[in-house]
Amino acid sequence: MSTNDVLTLGKHTFRSRLFTGSGKYADLATMRACLEASASEVVTVAVRRVSLDERGADSVYGVIRDAGCTVLPNTAGCYTAKDAVRTAKLAREMLETDLVKLEVIGDERTLFPDVPETLVAAKLLVDDGFTVLPYVTDDPVACKRLEEMGCAAVMPLAAPIGSGLGVRNPYNVEIIVEHAKVPVIVDAGVGTASDAAFAMELGVDALLMNTAIAGAKDAVRMARAMKLAVEAGRDAFLAGRIPKKLYATASSPLVGVIGSKL
Repeated sequence: MSTNDVLTLGKHTFRSRLFTGSGKYADLATMRACLEASASEVVTVAVRRVSLDERGADSVYGVIRDAGCTVLPNTAGCYTAKDAVRTAKLAREMLETDLVKLEVIGDERTLFPDVPETLVAAKLLVDDGFTVLPYVTDDPVACKRLEEMGCAAVMPLAAPIGSGLGVRNPYNVEIIVEHAKVPVIVDAGVGTASDAAFAMELGVDALLMNTAIAGAKDAVRMARAMKLAVEAGRDAFLAGRIPKKLYATASSPLVGVIGSKL
């Protein structure tokens, strides 16, 4: 991957396009090994579920810090715009970062986002100087509204969180990518390396995943596979695939072939 192919989010730049989570690992040693294998530069932390007061080497925050990764606090577990804004401000105070992954959940079972509340929270946080990365449905209109109000990226889901179903609606994702003037980061639903490569081939700028790595039988091997898949998918998108055709096209020219009239 070219070192010039950087991802810009507000004032922050990253070379890796694979963002990872900090939950569900068997232990901190596994998490540490997965961060190294994935080469991820950004790791999300659920502010309401992780004690940010614990900063030692044997803490989630300590592992992320020692890996040289940027902490991306998220508002997971919030069901109202008010709670999400309060949680984001707490994270900014404790972590001294303007970054926030905005999550306002609308349904406890599916963990789908509450789009109207997400829009309200996003506007308040943008106006307060946050670099907002909102988790949202794969709705092109909602993504456009979030972009227009100043979000640094949009993060449409590929499928329900932790489902591993892959990109369920690639056509919506393609529409979002086509119209977006900010990075598009697919968040939630990737299950394996082929899902990651496919999502990147659609033209998205990055992926965020947790369960697909942490829940794999061999989490470290999967972390490495995801790294390679994201890089391959990005390269394939930039290279430009050939058009799909119903019939065959000869790979070799027919000019000069014995018996050819060409």
